[in-house]
Amino acid sequence: MKYYDKLIFELSKEGRMGYSLPSENPFGSYGTQQLPENLRRAEKAELPEVSEPDVVRHYTNVSNKNFGVETGFYPLGSCTMKYNPKINEEMAALPEFSALHPAQPVETAQGALRLYYELAHSLAEISGLAEFTLNPYAGAHGELTGLMIMREYHLQRGDTKRTKVIVPNSAHGTNPASAAVCGLEIVEIKSLEDGTIDVEDLKAHLDDTIAGIMMTNPNTLGIFERAIPEIARLVHDCGGLLYYDGANLNPLLGECRPGDMGFDIMHINLHKTFSTPHGGGGPGSGPVGVCAKLTDYLPNPHVKKEGDRYIAEYNDRAIGSVSSFFGNFGVMMRAYAYILSLGKEQIKYVGPLATLNANYVKESLKDHYLLPIEGICKHEFVFDGLRDKSTGVTTLDIAKRLLDYGYHAPTIYFPLLFHQSIMIEPTETESIETLDEFIDVMKRVATEAIENPEIVKNAPHNTPVRRLDETNAARNPILHYRDLTKQA
Repeated sequence: MKYYDKLIFELSKEGRMGYSLPSENPFGSYGTQQLPENLRRAEKAELPEVSEPDVVRHYTNVSNKNFGVETGFYPLGSCTMKYNPKINEEMAALPEFSALHPAQPVETAQGALRLYYELAHSLAEISGLAEFTLNPYAGAHGELTGLMIMREYHLQRGDTKRTKVIVPNSAHGTNPASAAVCGLEIVEIKSLEDGTIDVEDLKAHLDDTIAGIMMTNPNTLGIFERAIPEIARLVHDCGGLLYYDGANLNPLLGECRPGDMGFDIMHINLHKTFSTPHGGGGPGSGPVGVCAKLTDYLPNPHVKKEGDRYIAEYNDRAIGSVSSFFGNFGVMMRAYAYILSLGKEQIKYVGPLATLNANYVKESLKDHYLLPIEGICKHEFVFDGLRDKSTGVTTLDIAKRLLDYGYHAPTIYFPLLFHQSIMIEPTETESIETLDEFIDVMKRVATEAIENPEIVKNAPHNTPVRRLDETNAARNPILHYRDLTKQA
């Protein structure tokens, strides 16, 4: 029996249950009647009544509709959806770590604190920065933390005029959003035709109100910012700091370090570069690193080593706490297992192989898809839709058609520099056979767009959910299962 098209509420039968507790237990009565009246429901919760086999079969079948890196190729640009090695999961599941409580005495958690300390120092070595905090829960959270450090640095120096942050027009949307949440004003600067920062436009905006610049290198187009030494000099000379968005760190591993480029602050997405699961929106981890002059501003608590002992340190100059305790420890364990598994000799191949794979796919497809920026890319690249625009087939149509062939769609309509953006990032973990199969399917879709455009425009055809009316879904969402019966 398959429940692909049913909700758990549709399986509900009055009186059916999967598990029951004895009416009497040796631990006493702990029913809802012991709760204060203001905390008790006036009516019973409307929960489905189903047997254990129904529950197991239903959710197993629902889970089979999911797509992830263990299901197939996931070329999602700007997200680095690389394979998550199983050894990472084995290490994270060790009871010596997984059974810990964050509030237990420091003396009883020395191993965990050591892992935190050594991972932070590994990231410092990889990035070229002085120290890291692992406390932020995600990349955007790391961005906010980094900008808080930037602002606190200026405030504690009495430099209160610096309330503006420069953001390139090619930047990820979280960059200006994080700056705005931090109370900073966003100054957007232009990009050149090759996708890199317009240095002359940057110069025109530099003054004593600039707190810093947010950028990533390579940028969101997958293009390396060759003028970064000049950009770093200009921003530093005007008294600002350089913030590095670590979303695009993957191609740099083994080749260069943001700290050596002149960046003062950065966050790293462990779930991207360091192969931890994305987790459907969480849990994540966004460690933040800083140069030597900013270490005192890192959030509390901070793990330090005193002799053979590890302690949790609190600094009065810190920006405060940004999370409960020490962040998502299970994610840190997976990332550290990945680093140790590769070691110094192998981690240096991550960036070059990611770059090789991206250029191989780009060059194989550029006769079928419009490549707005020629030349060598890094870990990812962007097409501006099909080369042949006469068919009326859009980027959205292409993405939907790829689902029929068993591939997760690339990132679409981002970056905003191009109207029909298709951003592809193959990562270093994919074999040439997988890449060749993907290239063949992309060519097939391009041919279909010319010979039979309607089949592409109406895709997907064989997925559990067909193409949705997205506008109507946004304006008139179905929020409760009973709404389905009303529509019927």
